[in-house]
Amino acid sequence: MVLVSWIMWYAPLGIMFLVAGKIVEMEDVGTLFASLGKYIACCIVGHAIHGLLVLPAIYFIITRKNPYTFLWGIFTALATAFGTSSSSATLPLMMKCVEENNGVSKHISRFILPIGATVNMDGAALFQCVAAVFIAQLNNFSLNFIQVITILVTATASSVGAAGIPAGGVLTLAIILEAIGLPTNDISLILAVDWLVDRTCTVLNVEGDAFGAGLLQFFVDRNAKQEEGGELSEIRLEGDPSVPAPERSPLIEKRGLKENESVM
Repeated sequence: MVLVSWIMWYAPLGIMFLVAGKIVEMEDVGTLFASLGKYIACCIVGHAIHGLLVLPAIYFIITRKNPYTFLWGIFTALATAFGTSSSSATLPLMMKCVEENNGVSKHISRFILPIGATVNMDGAALFQCVAAVFIAQLNNFSLNFIQVITILVTATASSVGAAGIPAGGVLTLAIILEAIGLPTNDISLILAVDWLVDRTCTVLNVEGDAFGAGLLQFFVDRNAKQEEGGELSEIRLEGDPSVPAPERSPLIEKRGLKENESVM
């Protein structure tokens, strides 16, 4: 623990020297900072589009419910994700929010959310793709179609199982850069601004987990209603009260009784 505390205290200093060395190598520092600003804006806008439009649209198309009401129910968990930059740290609060505010059962939330905190890293996959393209443009490296597909596939594969800790996506970024032949020493620039980008990544990751739990709850409720409707229809078929019993006239009943007495 002492060694870990030392690393946590001195890591910002090491990153500062890494970035300073990269800045010294650049001929136009203004272009570098402008490129970093565009990179940050691209990541944040991409996360906003995916989190506020794409995921809610998928939820609405399947469930026909208001997705933004669902998002408001997990707002506290999303704010915690933005503050901690950790899917694992947000997990207990996310379970509480989806169970109490959005009506997700404990069986579903405690099964889906822990898996999603490790497997579902759509925010990290998006960030890694943008970071790989940014580093390629920074080195004047032209990407062909095969390399773009390689980035997409590698980013998707490396994001599955990534650590749900701050800057967890940066650790797997080196795999993508090696796959397309880009230098990994430019990751220091990504680390310098990752304190902001990683927060939006984490928010998107936990939002996807919550929507997944909500969709599974919808499917479970729908199947339960279908099974209940099938059981009720079977009961009605066995004894259908809608079919009236045949009516008989009182005169016919008296005539039948007299005939029986005469026979006896």
